[in-house]
Amino acid sequence: MKHAFGQGGPQIASIGQGSWYIEQGDRKEAIAAFRRGLELGLSHIDTAEMYGDGRSEAIIGEAIAGRRDEVFLVSKVLPHNASKTGARAACERSLRHLKTDRLDCYLLHWRGPHRLAETFDAFETLKAEGKILSWGVSNFDEDDLDEALAVAGPRRIACNQVLYHLRERAIEHAVIPWCERNGVAVTAYSPFGHDDFPEPSSAGGRVLAEIASAHGATARQVALAFLTRRASVFAIPKAGRVAHVEDNAGALGLRLTAADLARIDSAFPRGPKPHSLPML
Repeated sequence: MKHAFGQGGPQIASIGQGSWYIEQGDRKEAIAAFRRGLELGLSHIDTAEMYGDGRSEAIIGEAIAGRRDEVFLVSKVLPHNASKTGARAACERSLRHLKTDRLDCYLLHWRGPHRLAETFDAFETLKAEGKILSWGVSNFDEDDLDEALAVAGPRRIACNQVLYHLRERAIEHAVIPWCERNGVAVTAYSPFGHDDFPEPSSAGGRVLAEIASAHGATARQVALAFLTRRASVFAIPKAGRVAHVEDNAGALGLRLTAADLARIDSAFPRGPKPHSLPML
């Protein structure tokens, strides 16, 4: 299943490949996993200068060598580097690590000390130079998005990357509706949670297992299909092993029924809107 990545953006698969902590595992295994993901259509690969101080980017650079045109490549700048000159330097470092001349999308990792106007001006300059093709933000709540839109103007912000998994559905209250109204893609990071995916023996785990069994799928595929049920939402589960990537890719063809969605919604209620946006 493919969605448009933001208003007027390219059509890419709803499931991609994340890379947080990828540098802590076996390098060859990670490279093989990314390459297998590309074979299966998981073209959206996400990283950040923060991940392993550039080591994640270097692994991805090796994995995509000779296949750059198959990849929708995203990286992120740290907030303290997001000044006019700092963002340029950070972007150029990321490009060197990734061994490419461009990013498909470049994100502000979270809000920091620099004015949004300065960061966005840097992004626009990088875009004019062809070093990035689009840009966006990460960990922005509704009020942050309002401010970003006021600064940038319409049709500039391609993406908002945020925490979203079955046990953390806060973005459904305001962030997803805001992004849909304004043509901004939503990318879900840590879509399986942070080492806390529902155990098969738990009530929610049993619901996932039953739905998975009915579809000849796995519980994690059911979770990914639920999270990406809206055309605005993409998910980037970590891609550390070939078997995991193959399982993630299986979610692309999974179509949950209305009854499935209702059962999952009941088993993992979104809860009240929090005072601040959850993030990792």
